[in-house]
Amino acid sequence: MKLTLSNDSPSQIATECLVVPVVDAAESTNGDNGGKHLPEIQTEDKAVHDAAGDLIASEEVTGKMLETALLHKPQGLKAKRVLYIGAGKAKSFSSYELRKLAGTAVRMLKEKGLKSFAFVAPHSWKDVAAMPEVSAFHRGGVGDAVKSIAEGAYVGNFDPDYYKSDREDRKIEEIVIVTPAAASQQSLGGALEQGRIIGEAQNFARDLVNEPGNRMTPTILADRARKMSEETGLTCEIYGPDKLKELKMGAFWSVAQGSDEEPRLIVMRYEPSGAPTKPVLGLVGKGITFDSGGISIKPSDGMEKMKYDMAGGAAMVGAMRAIAQLKPNVRVIGIVCASENMPSGKAQKPGDVQIAMSGKSIEIINTDAEGRLVLADGLHYAKQLGCTHLIDAATLTGACVVALGMVNAGVFANDDEFYDRFNRSLRKSGEKMWRLPVDEEYREMIKSTIADIMNTGGRWGGAVTAAMFLKEFVGDTPWLHLDIAGVAWMEDNKPWIAKGPSGVAVRSIVEFVRELGKSN
Repeated sequence: MKLTLSNDSPSQIATECLVVPVVDAAESTNGDNGGKHLPEIQTEDKAVHDAAGDLIASEEVTGKMLETALLHKPQGLKAKRVLYIGAGKAKSFSSYELRKLAGTAVRMLKEKGLKSFAFVAPHSWKDVAAMPEVSAFHRGGVGDAVKSIAEGAYVGNFDPDYYKSDREDRKIEEIVIVTPAAASQQSLGGALEQGRIIGEAQNFARDLVNEPGNRMTPTILADRARKMSEETGLTCEIYGPDKLKELKMGAFWSVAQGSDEEPRLIVMRYEPSGAPTKPVLGLVGKGITFDSGGISIKPSDGMEKMKYDMAGGAAMVGAMRAIAQLKPNVRVIGIVCASENMPSGKAQKPGDVQIAMSGKSIEIINTDAEGRLVLADGLHYAKQLGCTHLIDAATLTGACVVALGMVNAGVFANDDEFYDRFNRSLRKSGEKMWRLPVDEEYREMIKSTIADIMNTGGRWGGAVTAAMFLKEFVGDTPWLHLDIAGVAWMEDNKPWIAKGPSGVAVRSIVEFVRELGKSN
């Protein structure tokens, strides 16, 4: 998809469709305004305002979030169509909503057979930023708007129906982002490029997750990571069973031993010249390319979706792709522990005791709690490679989905300052994550009578006890654990994103690394 910038008047742009955001400037819908909306067209172009007059009068355009009104042959405009799209309340309008608007425009217009359109960057972005009551999340200039539009457009342009024989490959091929005449096109070009890189990286991760288990084995995942690394200048090392045994990765190997597919330990290094020796950020991803549950086999209903159990690993591969292109001044090592979890005569059994790379002994209570086992060795290995800070991402627990639903990912941290820095990046990425505790009392729930720890802590607080298990392997190293089980897969089509893999965590990790690089 080609993205370009224009500072021409929106009404003078010849395009298949001109997309214009509309905010609702009413303070409330049931207060002083008598329940009325106050739609505010997000451009100063009078012709675009005039074209919306009848739609506003008939209340077809109100500014309600994701409301759409398509007008053909708009008078006074060179565009063949104009799409007015609701952005919600003006007071809360942010990059989070703007990404959704861009994705919605892409998905709506490509279904109508269009190949290109122009999107008007909201003119009141700076006005909103000036409001003292608006949080830092909403304070962005035109550059932030351009970046958000690009990211949202790429996400909206992705469809997962790869293997349909009658597939219609409907894609938007070109988008012109219309910016204010006074905006610096040079600086906005940088924002556009950042949005493109991050949007493509998120889709790269989604592409990996979308592949079925027979077409995304640990070996294939490793090959895709290696190819990506070659294309972007990363150093990539791929290891198999012999290396796992040499490193004494007993926790990782215990999961892999039940499958005929060999495991792969994927190590991607971004080491820019001139970057300080510290910090070194380790990104560790769970890469279970198919999870049957092992001997503790899962119910058959919905098991086909367990191809997405490598979404944490895919997020780290996608993040490393963007990091290599954005070139922040910080060292980053990405590690993906890739394996299948299968039942067989070779598979580990409930009651087995495994020895992790760190030397800790683990009693296996449930073989379906396998993600924490591969991450345990991955996290310890990251420390051995010199990582001073750690972030892991994993579709780890159903308990996190029970706790937070399919809206927020769970975040766990052993260091408040490290979490606070990451939380600031969440405000920029727009991804929803909620912090959960790792209080020491929870450790009692994973104590074993035969080994150091158990790999499950029972039914209660399951997301927390899983995090506590991982905490055993990071020690005092500042660490964040992202449990993305509830948000890595979209259960239904949304106006702005297709059903299927979401690519969650890529944007947040990339924003965090960029900010980390600026502080060096």
